[in-house]
Amino acid sequence: MKSQEAEPIDRQDEPPTSDYSWIQACLANTAQLSQEISPTQVQQISPAALAYVGDAVYELYARILYLLPLQRLETYHRLVVAQVRAETQALHLRSLIPHLREAELEIVRRGRNASTGRPKRLAPEIYQQATSLETLIGYLYLTDIPRLTELLQKLHLEQE
Repeated sequence: MKSQEAEPIDRQDEPPTSDYSWIQACLANTAQLSQEISPTQVQQISPAALAYVGDAVYELYARILYLLPLQRLETYHRLVVAQVRAETQALHLRSLIPHLREAELEIVRRGRNASTGRPKRLAPEIYQQATSLETLIGYLYLTDIPRLTELLQKLHLEQE
């Protein structure tokens, strides 16, 4: 039986978009549930729980980003997995450090210190940095979507 997946569409005639407002809108729409969480409650959420949320938000962001041009599911998967790997997340965190505010650096520190356990294939510092990025993303998702979008734009995820 033939696969019914879409063939890649050549969009060379369309200019690449640098307007991330549509991604911000997607994230903001999914964040409606988080509006019920008060700033005091957000401060009480453990870094591990923030990383748990941040991991999901980061993967959703990557999936949305790679959605166009249309491609086979295997290609989507390969592109997203390359971005959500701990090694790539650690690189992204290091690239963001100069752009972070003091409060954001504190969240990163809390995420790094809360990192427990790790896959044997990873050096501890790589896993800590990846967890720190996820913690920051989870925190910003719950507190400041425009700032989250601003920082995600700075990552310049690879387009194929």
